[in-house]
Amino acid sequence: MGMPDCAVQSIAPGFDGPRPVPWVKEVSAGHHLPFRATMRECARMTTRLRNHFWTLPLAKLTPDEWEALCDGCGKCCLNKLEDEETGVVAFTRVACRLLDGETCRCAQYDIRLQFVPECIVLTKESIAEVAYFMPSTCAYRLRHEGKPLPDWHPLVTGDPDSVHDGHSVRGWTVPEFEIDEEDWEDHVIEDQ
Repeated sequence: MGMPDCAVQSIAPGFDGPRPVPWVKEVSAGHHLPFRATMRECARMTTRLRNHFWTLPLAKLTPDEWEALCDGCGKCCLNKLEDEETGVVAFTRVACRLLDGETCRCAQYDIRLQFVPECIVLTKESIAEVAYFMPSTCAYRLRHEGKPLPDWHPLVTGDPDSVHDGHSVRGWTVPEFEIDEEDWEDHVIEDQ
């Protein structure tokens, strides 16, 4: 399936001039194309993001700013074990069957609930309820808690690959279909 032809120019927040935002790729001088763009995403990409929008309260973000806040680490797609008595959440290196271990992105993001109905849909309305279940470095969780983004976040660095310098799940997950659920405890990791 080819990408739609929808080269658009975007302004990266926090910078003085035109620059691609983390999920876009330059295709010709001054024009950028999303890596895995759908027609709907192409239409949305014409929206400009406000400078330093990531410092605003989550409730003030536009839908595009909300989506751009994700650092693309893939940690939210790791299967977790929650102690029913204590509420403590343990992350495992067992990844959702839809996680692409190289890109650290959901292979079926727009229709993921058809395949994984239990997938958490993170929204401004649900963040307070599910933040504890997100990784401690998750931008949505950090901003919900009133904390700044880490220095390595792609919105801070301007480099979409900065998350993969030891902050993403790239290269160290195992797909859930290879591990029996009763063996997930053998794959518990520290929330980093």
